[in-house]
Amino acid sequence: MNKSYYVYIILTERNTLYCGYTDDIEKRFLMHQKGQGAKYTAANKPLKVVWSKEFSSKSEALKEEYRIKHKLSRKQKLELIQS
Repeated sequence: MNKSYYVYIILTERNTLYCGYTDDIEKRFLMHQKGQGAKYTAANKPLKVVWSKEFSSKSEALKEEYRIKHKLSRKQKLELIQS
């Protein structure tokens, strides 16, 4: 069985977006809610996962996470979520 990796975007209480990657979205989101997922989501309470995409390799997922975090504007992230 091949392992899947996911890139996800979380909407926070302050109406900001957080992007990350994982191999288990539900487990990772629970960690974010407990304040253990990332410094950003510990300071900005996560509300819900608003977008996710599955990848067959960790490398692909990390490349997409980097692209979303560092190359897309907020407007482009919102467009991605809507698509």
